[in-house]
This record gives sequence, structure tokens and C-alpha cells, in this order.
Amino acid sequence: MKAAFIEEHGGLEKVKVGEVPVPEIGPDDVLVRVKTAALNHLDIFVRNGLPGVKLTFPHILGSDGAGIVEKVGENVKNVSVGDEVVLNPGINCGTCEFCLKGEHSLCVTFHLLGEHINGTYAEFVRAPAINCYPRPKTLTWEESSAFPLTFLTAWRMLVTKARIKPGEWILIIGIGGGVAVASLQISKLFGLKAIVTSGSDEKLARAKEMGADFTINHNETDFAKEVRKITEKRGVDVVFDSVGKATWKKSLAALAKGGRLVTCGATTGPNPETDVARIFWNQLTIYGSTMGTHAEFREMLKIFEEGKVKPVIDSVFPLDQVPEAQKRMEEKKQFGKIVVKVSE
Repeated sequence: MKAAFIEEHGGLEKVKVGEVPVPEIGPDDVLVRVKTAALNHLDIFVRNGLPGVKLTFPHILGSDGAGIVEKVGENVKNVSVGDEVVLNPGINCGTCEFCLKGEHSLCVTFHLLGEHINGTYAEFVRAPAINCYPRPKTLTWEESSAFPLTFLTAWRMLVTKARIKPGEWILIIGIGGGVAVASLQISKLFGLKAIVTSGSDEKLARAKEMGADFTINHNETDFAKEVRKITEKRGVDVVFDSVGKATWKKSLAALAKGGRLVTCGATTGPNPETDVARIFWNQLTIYGSTMGTHAEFREMLKIFEEGKVKPVIDSVFPLDQVPEAQKRMEEKKQFGKIVVKVSE
């Protein structure tokens, strides 16, 4: 089968497109003929090399995917050959103490398609049958692969962790990336007042079209001070921050008393300067979050099945052009999801 893979860690030049064996499946697995896949920053982190993660090469990248079930294992009951599915990228053991409590993303062996195991940049992908969900008929194939990782991450952050409520203020740092855009869409669906930041006026204009109430160019102004002006010195109830070191202290400063900060990443570094006094004096809460549970995936899926939301597609590349697609992401040119069309 044709796939995009790496044989060693490094830059874009390490991404190759060629022939690799079709994966074998186990009794609880399915083989999915991939129609479309989607990029995530994780793909670049894996390509560059993640600390403590040892891969078997060649390694196929890609966490998000949608396609048609080609083959099922002997124990599989929830899907059949010919079913159109989207994949939940998060894979858990099902037997550890966290899985038994339903906290699948806290599983002691939790990993993702395309991270520790081969992913979706291929004509076929092997996945646990439990990770297959019916493809929403309201979405195109390109849209179907563009929401699982980012929307599940944003859903757990905002709905489960921060427990957002109508009328609250939210600040979303770095609009344009998949999780940030999903967070804006979920925030507006739940009736929040949204402030977004970016260093790109073009991305801010796109966010305004999507319903952002206020926009801030964080390259031109101190966004924490600007948030205080917008909210008449009050601050916001929730801050979404996956940037880390470069924005952390200002994100804390933008919060109202009793506010909540949710984070799922640290793209500028994991060890920021912080403000402990502000945290305890203003009784702030900080939530870390990674992916989500199967229950959260099912709940999140409803907003697409009911036609309430559509993923934002930035661009679509053929499988042969995965390096070019990753280059666009690395250069931070995208607004929404970059999709790979794997097969017709």
C-alpha cells in the first residue's frame, strides 16, 4: 500500500511517500481503507523525535482519519465491512484502574495512532474496533477526518474540565491552529463571549467572521492588559492556552477572580515563569488536559451528527504532498485543519 512515513527522525526531508506492507489485524481490530487524514502538530513532534518514544521504522505518521471498514477481527461486533467510520485516535488498554473508571486518556499505556504505532497517512490503517465511530452524514470526507483529535481535546478542556457556561468570557490564545479554532466553535455553541489572540491580522479577521467577539494582535499589544480593558477590569472566566512559556504569566493575569486556565500543550516551552501569589490570592484553577474519553467522544460527535458545527478546513493536499502540507503547518500559515486526501 502507499503511505507517507519516516525511516529516521529529522526535518521535512525525512518524510517519504512510497510502498509499505498492508497491516495485519488482531481479533479485536479493524482494517480501515483511509479516504482522508488530517494533520496535527503531533505529526511534526513525532517526526522530529519525542523524548522517551522509540519507534519501529518505517513509521507511518497521522492520527486523524476517516474511511471505510475493509476487514474486521473475529471478536468485532460494533462495526462491519463496508461501514463508513471516523477514528478516535486515542488508544487505551481497557483494564488499568483509570480505564475501569472511564478515564481513558489517563490510561497507563495511553497512546495515539501515528505516535507510538502506525497512523493514518496510508491507504490502510489498523485500529482497535472500539475506536471506530459512524461517520457523520452531515460532513464531507475531508471534514470527517478534520475533527476527531482537535475537537475531542477542546471538548474535554472546555466542557468537562472548565465546565463552561453561557454568558462567560473566554480568552483563546493563538487562534488558527486546530484546537484553538475548535475551542472558538465550541465556545460560541455554548453561548460564551470570546476574545481571541493571534500575531496575524488575517487570522483575527477569520476568527471575527466565525463569531469571535473581540480580537487582539498579541504581537502589537499586551493581551492581558487589553483583556482587562475589554472586560472593564474584570478579566475572563476561562483562558485556553496551549502556548506555554511565552504566554503563561499573561494568561494568568487575564483571568478574573475564581477563573480557570486550561492547557493542552506548551509549544514555546514547558517551564514558564508563573505567578503563584496571583494563583492563590485570586483562587485560580489550572487544568491540564490531553485528548478525552470514549464517552466524551460520543458526546462531542453529536454536534456534528446534528449539523450544529462543521470543522474548518484550511487546505487539502494529496498523499504525495504530505511534506508540503507539514511545511504549511510548521510555518503557521493554516487557519483550521490541513487535510490529506488519501484515496478517491
